[in-house]
Amino acid sequence: MSTVTPSPAANTETRPPLVLPWWVPGDTNAFFGLGFNVLVNVLVLTGLVVGVVGVSKHDAFHTILPALGVELLIGNVYYTYLARRLARRENRTDVAAMPYGPSVPHMFIVTFVIMLPTYLATKDPIRAWEAGLAWAFVIGVIVLVGAFVGPYIRRWTPRAALLGTLAGISVAFISMRPAGQMWEQAWIALPVLMIILIGFFTNLRLPGNIPVGLAALLVGTAVGWAGGFMSAPDVSTAAKDIAIGLPTFQFHLLFTGISHIGPLLSTAIPLGIYNFTEGMTNVESASVAGDDYNLRSVLLADGTGAIVGAALGSPFPPAVYIGHPGWKEAGGRTSYSMASGIVVAILCFTGMFGLLGALLPLPAIVPILLYIGLLIGAQAFQAVPRAHAAAVMIAIIPNVASWAQGQMANVLSAVGYQNVDFSSGAKLIPPTSTTPGTVPESSLVSAGVIYKGLMYLGDGAVLAGLILGAIVVFLIDRAFAKAAIYCAAGAVLAFVGLIHGPKVGWDINGEVALGYAFAAVVCILFHFRKVPARVPAPDEALLVAEPA
Repeated sequence: MSTVTPSPAANTETRPPLVLPWWVPGDTNAFFGLGFNVLVNVLVLTGLVVGVVGVSKHDAFHTILPALGVELLIGNVYYTYLARRLARRENRTDVAAMPYGPSVPHMFIVTFVIMLPTYLATKDPIRAWEAGLAWAFVIGVIVLVGAFVGPYIRRWTPRAALLGTLAGISVAFISMRPAGQMWEQAWIALPVLMIILIGFFTNLRLPGNIPVGLAALLVGTAVGWAGGFMSAPDVSTAAKDIAIGLPTFQFHLLFTGISHIGPLLSTAIPLGIYNFTEGMTNVESASVAGDDYNLRSVLLADGTGAIVGAALGSPFPPAVYIGHPGWKEAGGRTSYSMASGIVVAILCFTGMFGLLGALLPLPAIVPILLYIGLLIGAQAFQAVPRAHAAAVMIAIIPNVASWAQGQMANVLSAVGYQNVDFSSGAKLIPPTSTTPGTVPESSLVSAGVIYKGLMYLGDGAVLAGLILGAIVVFLIDRAFAKAAIYCAAGAVLAFVGLIHGPKVGWDINGEVALGYAFAAVVCILFHFRKVPARVPAPDEALLVAEPA
C-alpha cells in the first residue's frame, strides 16, 4: 500500500495579507520631530541666501524655496514608497522611512565657499546664484554616479568605520551648533530638551497622549513669548512676505552657471563624494536599526533631487538625513517623512517661512537636533563589536577637526582676516576697508592654535573617517593586508586631494600621502609575520553580519 506525501505547500499555513496602515500614532511623533528639524534648516538657508549673498526676498520666496519644495517632495514621496515596499517584502509593519531634507553642511558650503566669493568678486547676487546652481547640479551628478559605486564601498568597509564617521558628522555638524544655540537661551531650550529626552528615551506617554515634538514646541514657544524673547512687530513684518510662489524651470541661470563651472569642480567633486558617502553611512545606520534599504535606490533619489532642484532654481542640494534610528525609536513608520515633505513643500510654495521664524523661538526647535546627535553617537558604539570602539573614535575625529577649523576660519573672517599664510617668515597683514588681511601661521602656533594640522585632518572628513576607521578595525582584527590596502587608498586619495586637501588636483598633499604609504609598508611587514586573526567574542555574532 503506497502513501501519499503531502506537498510542502500543503503544510504551509497561508499568511493573511499584510495590513499596512498609512499612519500610526508614532508617525505623529516623528512627523513633528523631523518637520521641525527641516523647518529650522529652511529658515537658516533662507537667511543665508538673503542676508549673506544678497539675493532678493522675492527671488528667495518665489523661486528658491518653491524649487526646494519640489526637491523635498521627490525624495520624501519616493522614500515612503521604498519603506512600504520593504515592509511588504519582509511582511512587517515596523519599517520606518528614511528621513530627507536640505543637506545641512552643504547649506553653509555653497553659501560661503561658492556663492559669497562669487558675489564679492562680481557684486552681482544673480551671478552668485548661478554659481550655486551649477555647483548643486554637479553634486547631483556625482551622487548619481555614487549610487553605482557606493554599494561596493559599503560591502568592503567595516561597520565601525561607517557608523563612526556618521557619528562624527552627528557630533560636529548636527549637535554642536544647536547645543551652542540652546545654551545661549537655556531657560527656553532646557525644558524643551527634557521633554524630548523623556518622551523619546523612556517611552512614557505625555498627558492626553500629545505628541512629544508638539508638546516640546508648545512649551518652548510659550516660555519664549512669556519671557519676552519674541517680538510681536516681527510677526507683522514677516506676514507681509506671504505669497504664492510656484516652481518654474530656471535653465538660463543654470546653463550660465555651468559655463563657468571649472573653478567650482575642486569643491564640487569632493563634496559630491561626501554626499554619497554620508548617504551610504545613513543606510548602514538604518540597517542596524532593522531596515535594510537598497543603497542604490536611496542615492538615486538624492542625486535626482539635487539635479531637479538646480534646474528649478535651488542651490541647496537635498540629502537623506541622519537620524533614521531616532525617528523609528520615536514610533515613525512609513509615512512620517512624506508628511513632513508635503507640509514643508506647502510652506515653501506659500512663503510662510518668514512668518514661522517670527512665531517660533529657535531655542524651542533646535533641541530635537541634539536628540538626534545623541542617538546616532550612541548607536555607533552599541552596534559594533566592543573591540572596535577605538575605530569608531578615530572615524569621529576628522569631522570634529573639520568643525573646529571651520569655527576658527569663521572667527578670522569676522575680524577681516580671510587667509592664513603658511609660508615661513610671513608677517601679519592687517585688513583694510577694501582688502582682507592675512595671518601668519606662526602667530596662530604661538597662541596654541593647530590651524594647519586641523585643516589637513578635516579636509574630506567623511571619506577620511571611513579610511581611518577601516584601518583601525583591520589592525584590531589582525587583518594586516586589508589594513595595508586601506592605507594605500588613503595615500592615493590624499595625493589627489580628496582627503586631507582643500581641492582636487595632482600632488595636493604629498606629505600626508607619503605618511599613508609608510603606514601601508608597516602593515605589510606585520602581514608577513603570519599572525593569527583575532578571535571574535561570543556576543559579536549579531554585530558583524555583512550588509546586503
